[in-house]
Amino acid sequence: MLGAIKIVKPRALQGGVVLFIALIVLVLMTLAAIAMVRSVDTTNIIAGNLAFKQAAAQSADAGVEAAINWLEANAGANLWANNFPNGYSAVRQDPSGTQTWDQFWTASIDPNPLSSPPGSLTCSATGISCTLPTDGAGNTVTYTISRMCKNVGDPNSTTVKPGCPVSVAAAAAGSGSSNQGSGQITLNYVSQYYYRITARVVGPRNTVSYIQTMVAI
Repeated sequence: MLGAIKIVKPRALQGGVVLFIALIVLVLMTLAAIAMVRSVDTTNIIAGNLAFKQAAAQSADAGVEAAINWLEANAGANLWANNFPNGYSAVRQDPSGTQTWDQFWTASIDPNPLSSPPGSLTCSATGISCTLPTDGAGNTVTYTISRMCKNVGDPNSTTVKPGCPVSVAAAAAGSGSSNQGSGQITLNYVSQYYYRITARVVGPRNTVSYIQTMVAI
């Protein structure tokens, strides 16, 4: 009796298609991982820059306070003239139409910045600025003060006419009473003049921020 005949088909040759697809998937996964790592790094850099910017704004307050203290200590006739060695200009200082504030600062306000942070308040010998010691956050603050006037001199002078804007009218104001007919009440005010304090903050990673504050004294 004849046995059953088993027909064996030859094994199909592998063409390497699966390996090729696997390599493509592996490359795509690698690129996706690299993109994710770069995205995380960029996010961390942005978050760090925002933190540095906030710290710079807070550090600028120290420069503003130091400038206000100097103004209050020298209120009166001392503020009628320039005092560049103490970072004060009795005439408004502004960039030209083609300058940025940073260009104007490095050209006129602080042309020769200190090579290293000072140990105490130090004013420029060639500019119109004063620099505070570096704070705990690594920020160095430099400030300048400008009186918002067109010329030097007594702001109340009628001959020099420095052209200073006044925050409160120097002339007495009149107020009429309508209920009792008691006449006019004269209200006398003290003139106050505007001063602009500009603080430049240089922080870690060479970040630079400018903060401006207007005060009336």
